Amino acid sequence: MGLLQLFKSQFLCHLVICYVFVVSGLIINLLQLCTLPLWPIDKQLARRINCRLGYSIASQLVALLEWWSGTECTLYTDPESYPLYGKENAIVVLNHNFEIDFLCGWTFCERFGVLGSSKVLAKKELAYVPLIGWMWYFLEIVFCKRKWEEDRRTVAQSLQNLRDYPENYWFLLHCEGTRFTEEKHQISMQVAESKGLPKLKYHLLPRTKGFCITVQNLRGAVTAVYDSTLNFRNNETPTLLGLLNGKKYHADLYVRRIPLESVPEDEEECAAWLHRLYQEKDQFQEQYSQTGRFPGPIVSPSRRPWTLLNWLFWTCVLLYPLVGLLVQLVSTGSSTTILSTVALCVAASVGVRWMIGQTEIKKGSSYGNKNAPVNNN
Repeated sequence: MGLLQLFKSQFLCHLVICYVFVVSGLIINLLQLCTLPLWPIDKQLARRINCRLGYSIASQLVALLEWWSGTECTLYTDPESYPLYGKENAIVVLNHNFEIDFLCGWTFCERFGVLGSSKVLAKKELAYVPLIGWMWYFLEIVFCKRKWEEDRRTVAQSLQNLRDYPENYWFLLHCEGTRFTEEKHQISMQVAESKGLPKLKYHLLPRTKGFCITVQNLRGAVTAVYDSTLNFRNNETPTLLGLLNGKKYHADLYVRRIPLESVPEDEEECAAWLHRLYQEKDQFQEQYSQTGRFPGPIVSPSRRPWTLLNWLFWTCVLLYPLVGLLVQLVSTGSSTTILSTVALCVAASVGVRWMIGQTEIKKGSSYGNKNAPVNNN
């Protein structure tokens, strides 16, 4: 282990990174709250401001991946489609196999300038979580309860609200609904067999209703579907904790641009189309497993400096008062005050480690397990 890698693995570095992210995130959430009076006056301006504020939070996690960890992201795509990325609204279909695949999706957004305006379909509970959840609320993220009769109306309305969005955006969808595990895969393939669908080796059956309602409500506002398949070299299993420790990974992402007019409008035909798409995604993963690469040429955009500059800005702004406070505590504080401060830092570290643990696959959603209702429609 080199000196730089040793430095990145130190507890103090992790504590500083987490402190900067949490405090800056709460400040940004407060600034987003201050935009509420602007919405009835100039909705589009409020949206643009919130895009920039949201970027300031999300880009810190992208900086962790790109600059702190040094993880490399290689893009396989059609050179004719490449110039359109970032210049049109799109629905991005991602596989859901890794603990940091959401971060790789965000990195894809960042490389093409749509990170601040990117959208996802997320669980309703996340809207109440500080930092990311509150940021998403002001970015008009589409939340669902995973109860279709309730979601049909609320999700459709949220999607309709995006039709006049003033910024180019990508709507990121994990159509499998939950992260891939062997247990969930076995259950999913039992469903495939019962419905007469071809079995998948590297994916769960896609949940088609969310995709179909997204296509129905964004047709005319969105011009393409980006079919995106992610894998990591050397059978790596990346984790958020590994990124925090400065471990470097190498991600390969295969992206196909599919014009939205080629996706059927009828719900049953649209569902069948999505199933065929996942069968093709499975073939791409099989090719990657055998050859170590996806089909097509490599057309990789370089890292942009804005994520790093944003991260350094918040680090400088927030560390200065913290260091001053610590110096004052050490020089004038009582032993009780110092011990209380140390205990607070340890508690903060434990809390952050708990949050990181929630991204681990073994602690993922029970959605798709035997003890949860299985509905692959």
